[in-house]
Amino acid sequence: MSKNVLFVLTSHDKKGSTGEPTGAYLSEVAHPHAVFQEAGYTVDFVTPKGGKPPWDGVDLKDPVNKAFFEDATIQAKVERAASPDQIDASKYAAIFYAGGHGTMWDFPNDERLAKIAAAIYERGGVVGAVCHGPSGLVNVRLTNGSYLVDGKEVAGFTNEEERAVKLENVVPFLLADELEKRGAKHRPGPMWKPQIIVSDRLVTGQNPASATGVGEAMVKLLSK
Repeated sequence: MSKNVLFVLTSHDKKGSTGEPTGAYLSEVAHPHAVFQEAGYTVDFVTPKGGKPPWDGVDLKDPVNKAFFEDATIQAKVERAASPDQIDASKYAAIFYAGGHGTMWDFPNDERLAKIAAAIYERGGVVGAVCHGPSGLVNVRLTNGSYLVDGKEVAGFTNEEERAVKLENVVPFLLADELEKRGAKHRPGPMWKPQIIVSDRLVTGQNPASATGVGEAMVKLLSK
């Protein structure tokens, strides 16, 4: 199995019609990235539009965020993020969908990303996602026609959390509900607390507090 992992970051920069900025949530990228880097994996980046993502949650008081954001080598890779058309799925042992509200608009209907995820999974690889990142899983179908999440236990940003941030009527759909429509068994934990679910080779986390744990669980699966 290769030591390459593909991180998927959103290209979408607005929360619906509100005009409020959004993007890839920094800690949901930086923290898992640190876990994979420490474990000796090479991380590549892809965005639906190709190139640098917009950022959200840029808290540089967090030392892991700061180290990621100020590392010139990492940032050069992020700024040159591939588009899905440029990705060879056979190179990757795992794919990880980082969150941020922007993902709710551009992840679900990107058939190219869905095909990459399905290919990695069906080759025995690991699929991971955190917070709103599982929006990228709702339309991933395997070659037998079934949804990747069908029958699996999953975590993701909860309806309760969405209402708490007052965006339940802004997002295109409620993530937990959509995952369940695809046959997944959504397992909510307490609001804003770590909740990581491993189901076969699918690892999902509920919120920013779950990002490190998703990375750790993915590394553990990959090392088997």
